[in-house]
Amino acid sequence: MGYLFTYGTLQDPQVQQYIFGRTLKGESDFISGFKKLENAVYNRYPLVMRTNDKNDSVPGMVYEVNDIDLAKADIYETTAYKREVFQLSSGLMAWLYVENSI
Repeated sequence: MGYLFTYGTLQDPQVQQYIFGRTLKGESDFISGFKKLENAVYNRYPLVMRTNDKNDSVPGMVYEVNDIDLAKADIYETTAYKREVFQLSSGLMAWLYVENSI
């Protein structure tokens, strides 16, 4: 098991039901050193950008997920995003979708 930090559509229960076949139970958390940009992907979806400024933070939800959940989330997020691990304000290490600049 691992953790997934979300800051956009993956927090929506209907989206979770569609992707994972269930609603995920999560906790509020923050990621520091990032800013959230609205409508940054396809002029519709948010994106977080790393600033390395500890005063910048993005609120979101962290969910416990398994490898199958992560594979499903990867498909949903498309190649516009890539998944990387970062430490959250709570101290948890969690997967986070960031810009895929490749």
